[in-house]
Amino acid sequence: MSEEAIDSLSFVKSHWTAWRILGVAHKRVQSFLGLYISYSVVVNVLFTVGYPLHLGLSLFQNRNLTEDILNLTTFATCFACSAKTLLYAYNIGKVARMEQLLRLLDKRASGMEQRAIYGQLKLQLRTILYAFIAIYMLCGLFAELSFISKEERGLMYPAYFPFDWLNSTRNYYIANVYQIVGVSFQLVQNYANDCFPAVVLCLISSHVKMLYSRFETIGRDPTIDAEKQLEDCITDHKRLLELFRCIEGFMSLPMFIQFTIAALNVCISVAALVFFVNEPMARIYLLFYGLAMPLEIFPSCYYGTDNEYWFGRLHYAAFSCNWPVQGRSFKRKMMLFVERSLKRSTAIAGGMLRVHVDSFFATLKMAYSLFTIIIRMRK
Repeated sequence: MSEEAIDSLSFVKSHWTAWRILGVAHKRVQSFLGLYISYSVVVNVLFTVGYPLHLGLSLFQNRNLTEDILNLTTFATCFACSAKTLLYAYNIGKVARMEQLLRLLDKRASGMEQRAIYGQLKLQLRTILYAFIAIYMLCGLFAELSFISKEERGLMYPAYFPFDWLNSTRNYYIANVYQIVGVSFQLVQNYANDCFPAVVLCLISSHVKMLYSRFETIGRDPTIDAEKQLEDCITDHKRLLELFRCIEGFMSLPMFIQFTIAALNVCISVAALVFFVNEPMARIYLLFYGLAMPLEIFPSCYYGTDNEYWFGRLHYAAFSCNWPVQGRSFKRKMMLFVERSLKRSTAIAGGMLRVHVDSFFATLKMAYSLFTIIIRMRK
C-alpha cells in the first residue's frame, strides 16, 4: 500500500477558487486575461466598492432604530471586508512564494510520525474550512429569513438606492437582487479573507512539529551523515521563518481591521439584542451575527499562539538529538541554530496587536467595555 503524498497546497485550492470569483487572481488566469480583467473591474466596482457605499449612505437615516442598528453592523462588516479584500489583492503575489516554500517543506516530510502529524493537520483544516462555511451560511440564512418575515415591503439590509424601490415593483426586485448577489459576493470575500491566514498558520504549526521530529532523529542512524541532517533541518527552519514572515506581512493590516470590527460588532449586536430589537427573526440574526464575529478571528489567534509555542520549543528538539558524540563542527552549527531559535516568533497585526489568544480575549474585553459605555449613556 503506497503512502499518501503530503500536499499542503491542497488546502488552499478553495481560496484560489474564491480569489478567482473575486477577480483578484490575475496571475493564475492563463486564457482570456483581458476578459477576466474586465470582469474584475466590473464586480469590484459594483460590490467591493459599491456594496458598502450603498449601505453607508443610509447610516442613521432609516425608518426605525432596528433598521439603523442592522444598517450599522452590516456597513461596518462590509466596509472592513472590502478594505481587507483590497489589501489582500495588493499583496496577492506573496501567496506564490508561500506556496513555493510549502512545496519545499512537503518534500522534507517523511516517516510514520511526520505522516501522523499530517493526518492530524488534515482533520484540523477540514474543521476550520467547514466551520467558516457554516458561520457564513447561517448568517446569510438568518439574514434572508429576517427579510422574508417582514410584513411590509423592505430591503434585506437598510440601504440607499438612487431610485424609488418602495413604490416600484421592478425597482424593488432590482434592489433586492443587487443586495442578495452583493452579500453573496461579500461572504466569498470573508471566506478568503478570514480563513486563509488561519489555514497557513495551521500549516506552519504542523511543519514546525515535523521539523521537531526530524531534529530528534539526527545522529540516531550511524549510516547517515548527522551534520548533513543538521544542515537540512537548519535550512527547513529558515524556510519556515520566511513563510511565517510572509503570512505575517500578508495578514497584518487585515487582521488589525478584523480585531477592531469584531469588537465593535459584538458590542452593537449584544446591545441591540438587550435594548433595542424586538422582532424575533432580527433577534436571531443578531445573535448568530454576534457569535460569528469572534469565531472568525479565533482560529487565526489560536494557531498564532500555537506557532509561537512550537517555534519556541525547537531548541529542546536540537538538544534531544544525538549531539554528544558528534564533532566540533556539528556542535558549533547546533549552538548557532539554538541561539537563533531562542528569538520569539510572534505574528503582529498592524504593528500593535499579537495574533494570539490573548488578543482574542482582549477583543472581547474591548466589546464589553464599549457595551458598558452604552449602558451608562442609556442611564
